[in-house]
Amino acid sequence: MTHWFHRNPLKATAPVSFNYYGMITGPPASKICNDLRSSRTRLLELFTDLNCNPEMMKNAADLYFSLLQGFINSLDESTQESKLRYIQNFKWTDTLQGQVPSTQQDAVFELISMGFNVALWYTKYASRLAGKENITEDEAKEVHRSLKIAAGIFKHLKESHIPKLLTPAEKGRDLEARLMDAYIIQCQAEAQEVTIARAIELKHAPGLIAALAYETANFYQKADHTLSSLEPAYSAKWRKYLHLKTCFYTAYAYCYHGQTLLASDKCGEAIRSLQEAEKSYAKAEALCKDYGETKGPGPTVKPSGHLFFRKLGSLVKNTLDKCQRENGFIYFQKIPTEAPQLELKANYGLVEPVPFEFPPPSALWTPETLAAFDLTKRPKDDSAKPRQEEEVKPVREPDIKPQKDTGCSIS
Repeated sequence: MTHWFHRNPLKATAPVSFNYYGMITGPPASKICNDLRSSRTRLLELFTDLNCNPEMMKNAADLYFSLLQGFINSLDESTQESKLRYIQNFKWTDTLQGQVPSTQQDAVFELISMGFNVALWYTKYASRLAGKENITEDEAKEVHRSLKIAAGIFKHLKESHIPKLLTPAEKGRDLEARLMDAYIIQCQAEAQEVTIARAIELKHAPGLIAALAYETANFYQKADHTLSSLEPAYSAKWRKYLHLKTCFYTAYAYCYHGQTLLASDKCGEAIRSLQEAEKSYAKAEALCKDYGETKGPGPTVKPSGHLFFRKLGSLVKNTLDKCQRENGFIYFQKIPTEAPQLELKANYGLVEPVPFEFPPPSALWTPETLAAFDLTKRPKDDSAKPRQEEEVKPVREPDIKPQKDTGCSIS
């Protein structure tokens, strides 16, 4: 089963030279700075490289983060921060607020922002893989795992590193709690979509599928509610996606719940459940149109034309037709006026983020290396700061068109 996922753009950043003229007093410090510069450049290149896989991304990210750790933490594993934490200015844009960058002279801000982009890369990799024709079981597992890894990174940033920033995240910016929560929940919900597709493929009990779909719809609803107080100008498109997925998986839940009721000879209730599935599906269809017409960050696509969407419409219609036929021939049961209450709880298949930790400092960081940075020789004009006119160029992400009948578009 193919999938379609909304994706916000990657964060963009200003170049960082890691040149500290006068402050560097020995070769070990020079090597650290050269390696930081080259590993940062390489990591940024991989974000838009279609040939990059999770192993390549992990290796490149671990290399850069292990080098950056010396700018953040002391080498003796105490709670003290590094003397180098505040010597470099970093500029990053936001996924929603266009090319207006945030600037902080803090290596923790760089760690969080780059980590955020790594998490976004995992979501985009998962989305690209999920849209392939005839996705294999191994590929489906990789999609599932990539989304759980992304959720784990976002969760770790929110809980362990964003609180350490001296300058709190501005309202509506990526690092603010509402947005971090929305990204975490969306990753979990999308991973559960893969679980549902697998359960359907293996013909698991309709009751389990209905419960998973209901839990997934609740995830999407929670993510949408998390963003409800954001400025609509830049959150509307994302929220349309979350709302349509809520309706879509509510329709799934009612559809499979109807199958469970029919199997229990409750044909009248099954018809009512399927009628509710039709309503939710119609809402999702209307939201698909709204999504395509809404301006904002994210891909310009028509979700209602995608295979994943059309298949559910056929399933709901065929199941309802079957229930009505059987009720007319066998059961003759009255159809309730009230829709059945979906109080379903999935005991299997619920997604939790994969725990994430940044790597320890590189072996290149020794007391001698740290001593080779002499802050007393720091220039008074603070040349580490970027010039005011320095532009942060947007990330040129690969333009991937949906493959035939796959229903996937990557922004």
